[in-house]
Amino acid sequence: AMAAAGPARLVRCGQKDELYRSGLRSGAGTALHGLAGAKKWLEWRREMELLSDVAYFVLTTLSGYQTLGEEYVNIVQVDSTKKKVPAFLRRAVFVALHTVVPYCLDKGLSCLEHELQTEAEESRTLQGNPALGSWSRTLIRNWVQKQVGKLTEQQKKTVLQIVYVLKQSVPLLHRLHLALFYISGTFYHLSKRIAGITYLHFGGLQGEDQNIRSSYKFLGIISLFHLLLTIGVQMYSFKQRQRARQEWKLHRNLAHHKNMTMEKTSGRHSRCTLCLEERRHTTATPCGHLFCWECITEWCNTRTECPLCREKFHPQKLIYLRHYQL
Repeated sequence: AMAAAGPARLVRCGQKDELYRSGLRSGAGTALHGLAGAKKWLEWRREMELLSDVAYFVLTTLSGYQTLGEEYVNIVQVDSTKKKVPAFLRRAVFVALHTVVPYCLDKGLSCLEHELQTEAEESRTLQGNPALGSWSRTLIRNWVQKQVGKLTEQQKKTVLQIVYVLKQSVPLLHRLHLALFYISGTFYHLSKRIAGITYLHFGGLQGEDQNIRSSYKFLGIISLFHLLLTIGVQMYSFKQRQRARQEWKLHRNLAHHKNMTMEKTSGRHSRCTLCLEERRHTTATPCGHLFCWECITEWCNTRTECPLCREKFHPQKLIYLRHYQL
């Protein structure tokens, strides 16, 4: 006798598969580390994890066998008709969506973001990013650089914003899918939902306790509300940051214009020793030295000492001289 697999079995199956996959990834990484050294292991770590995941699913799902997790909970894959196992093409689509596509999406977005952020430093571009392997640096970088080179400055800013939104949206999409799984009880993985692969449980008790399904539905509703709340908070904080950034730009431009006007009339100059330009938004350290606000705060990100006298201080001790006119 066979029946549709309930959410509890699918969760246990996914957890068991993840356990075996992590063991395989760990073993492959250890082997690479021992054979090629730590540097190569850092460069190729993500590729080795991808290769391990692909090998696991090729040897099980793509070859027509159950995965170890599916064997553990006694379930079998079926297509949308629920009468036969998925065709080879459908299984291949699932394996690609589950392993290769997330890797390529993550690498592509990371490369594009890094290229757009460092386009002013063409000599460095992607060379200094340890998260990108040698294969990625040679293949993905050239294509991305070629495409980015065709864009105008405004288009680059727009694309960078789109990349940021996509990177924020992917985890939210997974959370939405998981909430829908808890409510409906099918398609634990997004890749299986797209490929249309479901499960049947055979042998043993028929179906699962209704209380378990009700608990999962309740969990799904809570997850959905939590996701909506998270999106609302993120949108609110994004609007607040945009507003603060616009106000800061307006204030900076007005203050700079005022300073320039005063300098022209009085002929007095005051330079920041960090940027060697006229001080803007004069800020004092506890030891009494004056710098631009942006210069000294950026300096404090790496060193908590005065650039001139090397006296140690906490960044919270900086004093912004709002009405300072020299």
